[in-house]
Amino acid sequence: MCKWIWVGFVLLGLAGCGRLPEEGATVTAVPEPTPTPIILIATPTPLPDNVLAPIDVEEQLIANLYERVGPSVVHITTRVVTMDFFFGPTASEDTGSGFVYDREGHIITNFHVIQNAESIEVGLSDALTVPARVVGVDPPNDLAVLKVDVPPEQLFPLELGRSADLRVGERAIAIGNPFGLDRTLTTGVISALGRPLRTENNITIFNVIQTDAAINPGNSGGPLLDSRGRVIGVSTAIQAGAQGIGFAVPVDTVRRVVPALIANGVYDHPWVGFLGYGVTPALAEALQLPVEQGILVAQLYQNGPAHQAGLQGAQQEVIIGNRRYLVGGDIVTAVNDKPVTDWMSLFEYLELETQVGDSVTLTIIRDGQTIELELTLMAQP
Repeated sequence: MCKWIWVGFVLLGLAGCGRLPEEGATVTAVPEPTPTPIILIATPTPLPDNVLAPIDVEEQLIANLYERVGPSVVHITTRVVTMDFFFGPTASEDTGSGFVYDREGHIITNFHVIQNAESIEVGLSDALTVPARVVGVDPPNDLAVLKVDVPPEQLFPLELGRSADLRVGERAIAIGNPFGLDRTLTTGVISALGRPLRTENNITIFNVIQTDAAINPGNSGGPLLDSRGRVIGVSTAIQAGAQGIGFAVPVDTVRRVVPALIANGVYDHPWVGFLGYGVTPALAEALQLPVEQGILVAQLYQNGPAHQAGLQGAQQEVIIGNRRYLVGGDIVTAVNDKPVTDWMSLFEYLELETQVGDSVTLTIIRDGQTIELELTLMAQP
């Protein structure tokens, strides 16, 4: 049979028809062929247009916003001269951001961006760099207004929105010059509202906006925007040692402060004209006070608002533990029917809800009786 197998299969014939090996002969095993691996390539199915459409709209919205708003953001360069102990005057250069407020050449930025600057330059969107002068500053709100002299057609003011109606989760878009990188856009959301922000100068900025839109050194003074490109805040600070936690001065504060800075160079902060202690349950127990929160009036400024309104200060001095207290004065518990829990709550209400010259009603406790006093706010000295 084997001799009739076709030549093409001779090896098969030999393998099938060979005689049995003799006893003691060595048999060489023929290895089995290694199977060829099968590789499957999965090709994802493209998403349908109706699914991709919202993504396209999202990208177009951001791109269009940047094209419209980008030219309104400016690059601020400041030069500061400091005295070195060994070498005398030493010049240093810092950068920040700002944005165009009107066609008269007013630029809004942070106070800390231009603080102590010997000279200031503003870089506009057309690569034109011009000198700027300070029109007004408000350190308590970290705001400043600059002025540049350029033709109105080269200026593109931004529209101011409203911060009172913002909600957590809404879009937040920051444009600025982080680390000197011109007009960088970052996006995120509003992470929280109504934050009090304590600055390095031990000043509290009230009602700031928290966002996770990337804010870095150099963003300070740049605009924080909503989806329509309206200013909702001024980027001002980041949380030290954290990522994705930035803060912006709310635009409602800008609306309140900037016109005064342009007109007068300063913004007058309302002042009540007295000093005191924030009442706590422990202090109330130690002094046997009738309430566990409020402000215990200690001292009045001569001819200040509280003095003119008839508020009464301390009558005696006591020592509790290792601290000395002036006691016996009125206890302020509310302003315009809004409860006063401590100094911070009083300052916040006055800063956000009142202006110099306004009359407010203080609810106080005097000799165990609740009475009301009218007080006219003056400008803080």
